[in-house]
Amino acid sequence: MYTTLLHQYQLLLSARTALFDYCETVKTEDLLTPLATFNNESMITQLMHVANCYLFWLSKSLMEQQRPFFKNDEHQDLPAVRNAYAQVDLVMNDFLHHFTNSFDQQILITRPDGSQLTRSPFEVFTHAITHEFHHKGQVVNMSRQLGYVPVDTDVVRE
Repeated sequence: MYTTLLHQYQLLLSARTALFDYCETVKTEDLLTPLATFNNESMITQLMHVANCYLFWLSKSLMEQQRPFFKNDEHQDLPAVRNAYAQVDLVMNDFLHHFTNSFDQQILITRPDGSQLTRSPFEVFTHAITHEFHHKGQVVNMSRQLGYVPVDTDVVRE
């Protein structure tokens, strides 16, 4: 299963690269513009939310690592966001190696509100990557609302 999940993540990286390359065409002030239609979040805060979710689910919850979350005020442009995602990629690498032989193992997870749930690393991996795609779509939509014409950022694209 390790090889399959690694390949799945590599496909995600291709889509993420397409999104980040597109975001390079968006003015930094627009990347930071809060939009009322998105709960006054900006494209960058959406991207950083996803990066922090990877830290929460993979690093803190499953591998029980004490890793600080990324701070929005330290990520105010695309190079800083890319740097954060480079760290996310390292977390994913650690995660895939950590659970190489136990992706179906059930693990008790405590959420920030104190509630608990039991999930396997496979389920959490799936949750994390689909969560990124959800927010990738929101970022593209946000850019459209600011007058940009997005490029195709899907996994399967021309």
